[in-house]
Amino acid sequence: MQGNVGKTDQVVRVMPAVVIAAFGIYFRSWWGLLSVVPLLTGLFSFCPLYKIFGLSTCLHKGVQ
Repeated sequence: MQGNVGKTDQVVRVMPAVVIAAFGIYFRSWWGLLSVVPLLTGLFSFCPLYKIFGLSTCLHKGVQ
């Protein structure tokens, strides 16, 4: 699995996901589950939708 999520994109995904998860836990709401997708895609540096559309935010050599 080749990464297609760059560092800036990771921060933009993970930071709001952590905040959403915290609010979901604090308010005991299922809305906190919305944070799972951006959190996982940011942590693993891979987004399936980017793969489908041939996108990448990585700036590394050899990464498409």
